[in-house]
Amino acid sequence: MKTQKVRWGIIGGGLMGREFASALGRWFVLEDFPIGAELVAVCDVQESVREWFRRVPTVGLITENYRELLQSSSVDAVYVAVPHQLHREIYLDVLRAGKDLLAEKPFGIDLEAAQTVRDEAARLGRFVRVSSEFPFSPGAQRVWELSSTRLDELGHILEIRAGFHHSSDLDPDKPINWKRQMKTCGEAGVMNDLGLHLVHMPFRLGWHPRRVYAQLQKIYTQRPDGKGGMAPCDTWDNALLHCDVEMDGRDVPMRLETKRLAPGEVNTWFIEVLGTDGGIRYSTKEPKTLWTFSRGQERGQEQGWTRTDLGHKMAFATITGGIFEAGFPDVILQMLAAFVAERAGKLEGRLGCATPDEAVQSHQLWQAALQSHATHCAIEIGF
Repeated sequence: MKTQKVRWGIIGGGLMGREFASALGRWFVLEDFPIGAELVAVCDVQESVREWFRRVPTVGLITENYRELLQSSSVDAVYVAVPHQLHREIYLDVLRAGKDLLAEKPFGIDLEAAQTVRDEAARLGRFVRVSSEFPFSPGAQRVWELSSTRLDELGHILEIRAGFHHSSDLDPDKPINWKRQMKTCGEAGVMNDLGLHLVHMPFRLGWHPRRVYAQLQKIYTQRPDGKGGMAPCDTWDNALLHCDVEMDGRDVPMRLETKRLAPGEVNTWFIEVLGTDGGIRYSTKEPKTLWTFSRGQERGQEQGWTRTDLGHKMAFATITGGIFEAGFPDVILQMLAAFVAERAGKLEGRLGCATPDEAVQSHQLWQAALQSHATHCAIEIGF
């Protein structure tokens, strides 16, 4: 029985804004979820985008001025998906208007912006979380459950890998966009764009790098500007971060990978934890598959990887049958359910959305990675 309802506004109705609206439109599929949610207001600067949202029956306010949305007493919480250079100003305005906030990563174009927003949210007592949906997929939840409650089953941890790969920039004739320019995406480039997705779970597990050595790549330095000319493309395309994480008094290697130039990858998020006795691995490239490793408990017993076919078992139960596979709209819905549940104090031990502190920590890591690449040295990090 739903006894409460969160009334949402969206600022930035593009690709992710529409996914957000779709998830809210499916809210009724959540089983025995105690809190309702609906989309009531949308802001976007493009008329064609605003027109799309007119099909959503619960939306009563559609505007090109986000301050008009923030003035509405009908809005309780706001999801903001805008270019990175706008994060600080708009996020602060949301908080000062008395609204709670689901922010898009990277939570500010740089470390200073992220710290400012985090500190203002704390001062005002607003509930703020940061979007990171992939850890809410069924396979990622299995990795979370084992790593958070039964990590000792893996023995001594040997290494951790996490990454996010896609190949959208392999085409040199793809026109420039805001994510490919430092002034709008930020100096950290691909790390700003993709990085929080892959550190969300390790950071929540307490796996904070104390040192990083980074290898960064810029392959295409200019792209078509869409007007017959060329524009500078000055952000990092790929980033490999080789980190040390202290576990049980030992340094454990953790490799973090963010790539826009990953041949063959469309949009692949993955995590792998390997130990002396066992291991676990999940990738959205095989969304129904979980891999677990065992070296065998008896002397001489063969080691091996076991493949488990996953069904639709989610952190927040839905009407969808367990035999069906989960997709991107499902994990968006799960992330929003986590936000709403935690906001109401009903998360009940589940994995929550990324926090402002974790977003700030990610910026600290990207800043150290930039310094490492510039100096060709490993950089110590003090979280």
